[in-house]
Amino acid sequence: MLRDSGAVTVLGTPAPSAGEQTVGVSAGTAAVLNLRRVRQAYAPTTAYLMLGEHCCRDCTFCAQARSSAARAHFLSRIAWPPYPTEQALHAVARGYTRGEILRCCFQVIMSPGYVSHTLSLVQRLHSLSPVPICASIALSGLDDIRALLQCGVERVTLAMDAACERVYRQTKGNGWQQRLGVLRTAARRFPGRIGTHLIAGLGETEREMSMMLQDMFDRQVSVGLFAFTPVPGTEWDKRPPPLLSSYRRIQAAHYLMLSEACCVDDFEFSPQGQIVSYGLNLAEVGGLLGNGRAFQTAGCPGCNRPYYNERPGRVMYNYPRSLSAEETEAAIALATAGLVSS
Repeated sequence: MLRDSGAVTVLGTPAPSAGEQTVGVSAGTAAVLNLRRVRQAYAPTTAYLMLGEHCCRDCTFCAQARSSAARAHFLSRIAWPPYPTEQALHAVARGYTRGEILRCCFQVIMSPGYVSHTLSLVQRLHSLSPVPICASIALSGLDDIRALLQCGVERVTLAMDAACERVYRQTKGNGWQQRLGVLRTAARRFPGRIGTHLIAGLGETEREMSMMLQDMFDRQVSVGLFAFTPVPGTEWDKRPPPLLSSYRRIQAAHYLMLSEACCVDDFEFSPQGQIVSYGLNLAEVGGLLGNGRAFQTAGCPGCNRPYYNERPGRVMYNYPRSLSAEETEAAIALATAGLVSS
């Protein structure tokens, strides 16, 4: 049976046997690993596996939130059908050997036993393959982070999502200081092996996002940058995504700071917190952004996340591939519109 998942057309997959341990495999990953037939415009270069479902937290934007009415086995806009765990892990190992994927990313839901379950699956995959592994997981202490790194995880991603405490409180609840403290401490203890996720469009200003990006780069924390995407069934399913012009300015800020062409102290902002200068003249900005990389998916090496933020046929917030000259020109025009030269 055919059904439209939004990003891909999925042909139904037999359900796992009753009682069989399973792991969610993103629909695009399942196609790359030959687990199912899926027509997709752009293949993921990372294998995405989801552990657990129905999170104990209640983030306003998340399909797996405690009170979410979103469809089961969804995260963001992506379907994650369940597969027998051993079948999925062996498929990842084969896919890496064949060069079909560059890494494996575990997206871990805060459900009962999620830390021990993640450790077990990481150890199992690490025993099967040298594929680089990252884990996006909520952890409250260094011991669990150390355990993941020691059992085969290359990078632990501790998603903050929000760029400031005000937005964190509105979208995720209390705990900003504690979680940010864990992230900063982990970055100091395990340099170069910690990442985070930030979502633009949750209500932060461009100044607040730029400040958070700089803080992460100063601490060698890699940043997976997302645009807020309304998902049906979530608390914020009617909230609009960020303006593309604003997201392009944030992408440009991310790229320019990461490449050390400038820092947030060089920026100028409007009274409303919008970027009006990167501290560079516009010719320099255009030249630095001319390769288009600022507008591709940002995060771990080898991660392109096709259609996490977009529907096919519509403009892309994060390009999962190299941009054409025309796409690059249009993106730079949006990123620099209204800016002043320094």
